[in-house]
Amino acid sequence: MRTSTKRGSPKGPARRSRSGTEPVTVVIETPKGSRNKLKYDSGRRMYKLSKILPEGMVFPYDFGFVPGTKAEDGDPLDVLVLTDEPLFPGCLVDTVLAGVIEMEQEAEGKMTRNDRLIAIAQASLLYSEVRDLDGLSPTVLGQVEAFFVNYQQVRDIKVKILDRRGPDRALELLRQSRRKA
Repeated sequence: MRTSTKRGSPKGPARRSRSGTEPVTVVIETPKGSRNKLKYDSGRRMYKLSKILPEGMVFPYDFGFVPGTKAEDGDPLDVLVLTDEPLFPGCLVDTVLAGVIEMEQEAEGKMTRNDRLIAIAQASLLYSEVRDLDGLSPTVLGQVEAFFVNYQQVRDIKVKILDRRGPDRALELLRQSRRKA
């Protein structure tokens, strides 16, 4: 599948989100329920199989990135998107930021921040009332955190969850990552 996802901000409707901020457009890389971790290869303008998760481990929600950003790990800013049904790689989805799970990871003796934004698809019916992470079940948030810890542990990368923060902090991280891009 060929999809153009230039690193600049995609043009879209300038609607206000439920939180009062502009929507954040996310490019989906890996759909909910998949064991295959896909990664967008900007040089080839295609999606590439990055890894296969162990049997019994799947992505709990759609996973993607915000075009035109650069996180501390050098990749575009990661986003976990909550929506009603799995999307597909390359799907553009307007989202509302609900918060961020702040984390750091250690690989080869080097510590790096690798925060994960949590966003709600604007078209979602199931999550339409969620405004921030407090609107989600603590059990669900704990399972999402456990997924990210275990997902990296399979690759011998240690992850430490630092904090859960709301939409204001998520927006701050988004703005910082846009300035770095």
